[in-house]
Amino acid sequence: MNNLASSEQIFATWIVVILYMLVILFFVIRGALKVKSMSDYAIGSISFSPLAVGLALAASMTSAATFIINPGFIALNGLSGVLSFGIVMPLAIFCSLILLTKKFRKSGSHVKALTMAQWIGKMYQSQNYAIFFAFISLLLVTFIVLICVGLTQVLASTLNVEPVIVLLSVIVFVFGYMMFGGANSMVYTNAIQATLMLVVAVILLFSGMEYFQNGMGGFVKKLESIGPHYASLTNPDSFLFRDFFEIIFCQAVIGIAIVCQPHIITKSLLLKDEKDVNRYLIVGILVLLVFFQVVFVGLFARFHFPDLTVNGMPIPMDGIVSAYVVSEFSVYVTILVVLGLISAGLSTLEGLIQSLSATLTADLFNPLFGKIYDPVKRDKQEILVNKLMIVFLAIISFVLSYQQLKSPNLSVGIFAQNGVYAYFSSAFVPVLFGMFLKDVRLKTVFTSSIVAFLVHFTVYYGRFLPYMKETVNNPAIASTAALIVSLIVGLSMHFYLKPSQNHV
Repeated sequence: MNNLASSEQIFATWIVVILYMLVILFFVIRGALKVKSMSDYAIGSISFSPLAVGLALAASMTSAATFIINPGFIALNGLSGVLSFGIVMPLAIFCSLILLTKKFRKSGSHVKALTMAQWIGKMYQSQNYAIFFAFISLLLVTFIVLICVGLTQVLASTLNVEPVIVLLSVIVFVFGYMMFGGANSMVYTNAIQATLMLVVAVILLFSGMEYFQNGMGGFVKKLESIGPHYASLTNPDSFLFRDFFEIIFCQAVIGIAIVCQPHIITKSLLLKDEKDVNRYLIVGILVLLVFFQVVFVGLFARFHFPDLTVNGMPIPMDGIVSAYVVSEFSVYVTILVVLGLISAGLSTLEGLIQSLSATLTADLFNPLFGKIYDPVKRDKQEILVNKLMIVFLAIISFVLSYQQLKSPNLSVGIFAQNGVYAYFSSAFVPVLFGMFLKDVRLKTVFTSSIVAFLVHFTVYYGRFLPYMKETVNNPAIASTAALIVSLIVGLSMHFYLKPSQNHV
């Protein structure tokens, strides 16, 4: 492990990380005292302000991927990556958020759903469909792995500790406290994390001001000096940003569909009053605007490490931001930035653990084994099952994260995209149709979800399209194909097949 941190940085970071852990535990204990049922755990028993929920949305949407992993892709590939991750995808996400949030909230409140799988099951009156979504929600473990690896890279660099020890500590701590607080504590910790992330995003973005001393022209010339396509809007040498189809079309499709993840779209259910939705969206989108621009740090890191090496050793792509932070900033600024990067990871990690464990409990375990509950003690027993689900997720996450630390396929980002994109590709049609079309048959959406799932993995692993012939392939291509084919199948079945009863 290339350690760039000074002994002063290491000592100070230890102190601050311990204090940060104590603050989180304070809010967890405070929230846990109010958890009396699975409903309290999943959507909270407290009335939250739109400001707090908007900050929580921004924090949970921009994870370690935005702050730690994605800038690594930009460091390798240049301006084409900024166009893709920093402009096209955010614009698509904002449009999708505005369009889908109000509709989902109205229908989510109407069907009294605690989870995404439950919403889908109730919307289409099918427990089998809910169980199907509970199963494929396990794909979101890949995103948990990305965050665990990102956090491990940052903490291992700044604390000078072996990555495997950091990984184990992160998983034990975060999964441990998420067994208790749920939504009640998560909204508050997310709001604090988002505020810290906002400060750190500004620090990171201003860290590259020196490169603009000769204006935009001077900045572009500096980009051009890195490589032949580094300053171009497309990069034929890349496997993610080769042309505008990948950079604009695929990222726009992904950006629209990405909102259909449970830890994102269900945030609006935390608002108790309909009139708060607009303020929640304004706060969330304004903060997200800043967060998404952190990808520019990838360019600054490349200027700082032109050949992407430290002491003659290559920097792993997932460790580029960590190396930049430790070597660029003074001791105390480094500590603040590290806290922001930790916050970026924890905010989404908490949301994923909370939504995924609630889904596995409410939509997988309860329908299959719910008869074992004692009617009198059901709430307590359900909360215990939820804790066991979190332990199960922690074990899987550790094993997969360890594997990604040791031998990633270029980046853990590819591993995570493959799983997450497959999930929301399957969820997109049922969510879209449930909100905007009437009399949608179960057969239509169930078929569309299965088609999306199969197309995504067939295109990715079968290497069916011309784009998929590289050593490392772009999951966005497979997901775009899955979304388009499943949407065509869904619309065709909805408008051209004769109506029939909702059953599978």
